[in-house]
Amino acid sequence: MRRFEARKDKRKKTAGITAAVVIALLLAGGAAWTGAHDWDLKESAASLKGVLGGTESVAPSGTDGGKVPASGGPSAEGDGDDPAEAGGGTDAPDQDLPEPDPLEGIGEYDDNRELPAEPTYFDGVLIANKKYPLPADFAPGEDPAAREAFDEMAAAARLDGFELAAFSTFRPFERQQELYDQYVARDGVEEADRYSARPGYSEHQTGLAFDIGEVNREQHWARDSFGETEAGKWLLANAHRFGFILRYPEGKEDITGYMHESWHYRYVGKELAAKIHSKRETLEEYLLLPDGKTGPADPDK
Repeated sequence: MRRFEARKDKRKKTAGITAAVVIALLLAGGAAWTGAHDWDLKESAASLKGVLGGTESVAPSGTDGGKVPASGGPSAEGDGDDPAEAGGGTDAPDQDLPEPDPLEGIGEYDDNRELPAEPTYFDGVLIANKKYPLPADFAPGEDPAAREAFDEMAAAARLDGFELAAFSTFRPFERQQELYDQYVARDGVEEADRYSARPGYSEHQTGLAFDIGEVNREQHWARDSFGETEAGKWLLANAHRFGFILRYPEGKEDITGYMHESWHYRYVGKELAAKIHSKRETLEEYLLLPDGKTGPADPDK
């Protein structure tokens, strides 16, 4: 009997030691797990006690009744602030810069500009103005297609009772130099620049410009009054049909660079002349402005 009781006591001691070892292992493992998941030791012990048969249990962190974890989101002290709010992150996109005005300064001379080695073309159209001069040695003579178109136009005008004459067409660099110097001597540079081109800047040097008047009405040649004559009105209304445009229209002086000249026409071909005439634009506006940027002018203005 005593031997049996001794064996029983031994089994109880062994069970107790085993239970103690199990509890110790559970506590050690639980502590490591809770440390990794940001639980404190007190909560871990309480949780383990509940697992081993106790009555106390603690809600895990992040749920109602638990603590807010220190990692996984921004803290009250500002850790994990939004990069944009903290001054980091991507830079704000650059503001859209306005496109440069292609007509800026188009009607003004640049005294530092030198004459080019080659003439300037836009979409195959030769241009000569205060911004785009010609080479000094550019001398194509009167354009044959322009002369043919003028003769055709003069014949049509004759049928309507007007006898047109082209009293000035191609003009070489040297002749333009002589004329400009005369005008400067008479009126000064500022005034001369309003109605006469400096040498190398004249459209007459292209061979495509025609100064037009009415035969036997020479008093109106190269005068504003030509535009008020019946012949001048006919020309304004019909020149585009033959490939000519009024080169320096009224109200466009800041673009063309020259005062209105009712007698100065430029040959550009029938198709282009019809487009420019319908939109009531200058050659500069048609060639340099994007399509649709400028609409037809108000005919009443």
